[in-house]
Amino acid sequence: MTVTTVREPKTDTRPDRVAVEVPSPMPELNLTPAPERVPALLVEHVTKRFMVGRKRRPVIAIGDVSLRLERAGTIGILGANGSGKSTLIRLVSGLLTLDEGRVEVFGHDIEREEMTVKRLINRVSVDAAFFKKLSPMENLLFAARLYGIDPGKARLEAVRITERLGIASKRLGRPVEQMSRGMQQKVAIARALLTSPALLLLDEPTTGLDPRSKLDVQTFIEEIRTSHDASIVLTTHDLDEADRLCDRITVLNDGRAVVQDTPAGLKELVGRQGQAPTLHNVFMTYTGRSLDEDVEESESEDHDD
Repeated sequence: MTVTTVREPKTDTRPDRVAVEVPSPMPELNLTPAPERVPALLVEHVTKRFMVGRKRRPVIAIGDVSLRLERAGTIGILGANGSGKSTLIRLVSGLLTLDEGRVEVFGHDIEREEMTVKRLINRVSVDAAFFKKLSPMENLLFAARLYGIDPGKARLEAVRITERLGIASKRLGRPVEQMSRGMQQKVAIARALLTSPALLLLDEPTTGLDPRSKLDVQTFIEEIRTSHDASIVLTTHDLDEADRLCDRITVLNDGRAVVQDTPAGLKELVGRQGQAPTLHNVFMTYTGRSLDEDVEESESEDHDD
């Protein structure tokens, strides 16, 4: 006899349920990170060699240097004489060609988009060149014409900038050759700012200036970042100047970047090693020399066989 078990349906003893509209599936989240903001300056694995001596042997002036400068920031390049500071500035400005690596200014490659980059940058070197027989105003207006700036606007802006730099209006009509070196350097800075560069390259702009002129230039550099929204690369021998003006600092030694960080971060590094947290100790620790010490270039003598 076959017995069939019949299961009675379970009685739902739960309270009456309210019909709830089931939401549609959530949209899939986009987990792709947002693109990084294009930096003012990107230097990636840059190398530059020079051929020296009778046997034309290669000497590395800049070796595999990388750095990044954000928009409206200031990066300081520290190094003793011969460490490669000015060579790096010349590479960024396009005055020297790269052997290896790449450089971008606001996303524009300096080799493929040379003319675009040149319109975005201006450079002040430690030995600025002028038409020495012409006056500062004539030099400034000539620079303005090269950049297509209206002469009337250029004259007004030139007066405003030179006044802020401490150059008396009566000196604007005298030949540049009659001005002190400090005043000439201020004119060079005014000339660079007149073109409203997005990236300003300052190659030891206060070297050799008297204390008052140095302070004027440093104060004006601080104002440039807000009034001109400029990004700045500054090479300097002055540790206090770098500490005051720079958001980040890269230390070069023998053409290579040996340490990079914010001024506070660099000082913290040596502080953790039991040293006084100063940029001087940072420099001594990572280069083994004082910033005031010149790097002697030692080249072995060539001998003919």
